[in-house]
Amino acid sequence: MTDSETSTAPTSLSRSRYLAGSLAWVLTLQFFVVEAVAIARFGGYSRVDQVISDLGTDLSPAAGLMNASFIAQAVLVVAGAVLLYPALVGLGGRLALVLLSAAGAGVLLVGLFPEDTGGATHTVGAILYLLGSGLGLIALAYGVRPRSEAVGTVLALLGLVGVIGTVFFGTGVTALLGAGGMERVGAYVLPVGLAVAAVLLFRQGDDWRVVLPEGEDAPLTRRQRRELERAEAFDRARARDEALEAHAQKQRTRATEDDGADDEDDDEPFDEEAAWRTPRQR
Repeated sequence: MTDSETSTAPTSLSRSRYLAGSLAWVLTLQFFVVEAVAIARFGGYSRVDQVISDLGTDLSPAAGLMNASFIAQAVLVVAGAVLLYPALVGLGGRLALVLLSAAGAGVLLVGLFPEDTGGATHTVGAILYLLGSGLGLIALAYGVRPRSEAVGTVLALLGLVGVIGTVFFGTGVTALLGAGGMERVGAYVLPVGLAVAAVLLFRQGDDWRVVLPEGEDAPLTRRQRRELERAEAFDRARARDEALEAHAQKQRTRATEDDGADDEDDDEPFDEEAAWRTPRQR
């Protein structure tokens, strides 16, 4: 590989690092559990009309729990991104680290500076989280796409939905889902996308790559290697069939020639007397 290709290729990671990074991203799903608990304790709360940050204000009986969840979410998002970054590919992987770290910093500010007391700092944190989430998932999609085209597509779609939800929420286009509902469209995609990516990365580890001999262009994914092996097996089978057909044709030609020679012998008159002679008499 060239120097440029080497710089964009993912680095091998230990299995324990894959486990730690993947576990961090899977645990970001804790947000949904804590939010459900906070909503259950907040009488009259509406997911459609009220934003997520309302669960962290003094009006919320579970404000401490919700803000702790925000802070934990920041740690989990950034820790997973740092641990798994070497396993991501190319520019997409580098952008994913930056954007997901921005999202983590944003949700940290949301947890440390609640909506009712944090003022502009809380707003900046919310914007960082929402934008970093959608754009970060799109970048992550390109970082994992060489491993799995299907997972890359799912992450890209989630990121696109997140960006659209963020834009609509920020511009006040909330008639369909309400302010709370539209904000959740932009916010919910990140933990879901990170969990999906975590499962892929942990299951594959470094086994997805097959390094080609020196002089080849780039490593192959497992899928590309399987396709190459199938193509090579097909070529071998075709060459074998052609060899067998050539051998059979040669045998048929030889048999035809032998039959022709026998026919010529059959045309000679049969000498009955010669048939009864002894070898010496012949």
